[in-house]
Amino acid sequence: MTTIPTGPGIGLRLAHLAQLVTTRPPAGWLEVHPENFLANAHAAELLAELSAQYPISVHTVGISVGSAGGIDRLHLQRIRKLVYQIRPVFVSGHLAWSTYGAEYLNDLLPLPYSEETLQIVSAHIDEVQNTLGLPYLIENPASYVGFDSSTMKETEFLRKLVQQTACRLLLDVSNVVVSAHNMGFDANQYIDDFPADGIVEMHLGGFTPEEDATPGAEVWIDTHAAAIAERSWDLYAYTVRRWGAKPTLIEWDNELPSLATLLDEAAYADGVTTAIAREAAHAKAC
Repeated sequence: MTTIPTGPGIGLRLAHLAQLVTTRPPAGWLEVHPENFLANAHAAELLAELSAQYPISVHTVGISVGSAGGIDRLHLQRIRKLVYQIRPVFVSGHLAWSTYGAEYLNDLLPLPYSEETLQIVSAHIDEVQNTLGLPYLIENPASYVGFDSSTMKETEFLRKLVQQTACRLLLDVSNVVVSAHNMGFDANQYIDDFPADGIVEMHLGGFTPEEDATPGAEVWIDTHAAAIAERSWDLYAYTVRRWGAKPTLIEWDNELPSLATLLDEAAYADGVTTAIAREAAHAKAC
């Protein structure tokens, strides 16, 4: 199924796969990490079955477009095979790096925002898009450190990526909340500066406050292990008012709740966008 979704969807993790296949709940669409299915033939078969009913989005975690040594072409070919099998509506990945040589690191590591980095990431995005035959959506990261060598803001870097590669953007609203807290910038201003013409998908996920090295301070970690915080809902509403509603994904990867809880979060997101649409219609009528 290749129908572009309009409402909210949920992240499909293997723990919920059998229940979703059996019950077929009214989820708007599903997003998967393909790496969870590439080594599990039965799970891949069930995913292909679900793709006949639900729009599927593929959110990669292993392509690593920010790695200076290049992307893993064998892994990219595996992704390509799955993409051809399920025909997803979106294929996305992170503005980060996670490989060094032949080693995969279980993390999404930050990049300096410079012209050199821009050329490296752009070349890798071009290769990914040429291989898959689809636009690649780049997600803004959750940030914990910055680089003195950066010569541009993150939003400017993303804008230049879109201009150079014609890639699209996945705006993770909760990542903006996390980064704004950790890095000390204004989250609303980040949304104002974001290259909105590139946005085709949004994410919402939970974060976990942890004690920082500075006494009395907290660092927020993008764990996807909790319900979506009120601050994220507030910024989501601001974003929808600013740039309009986009297909929005509820992410929950750790300490997974019930499938019903995920569907309830998606319904809440739908309620936010519906209320804003009514506000706009009322204002126009007046």
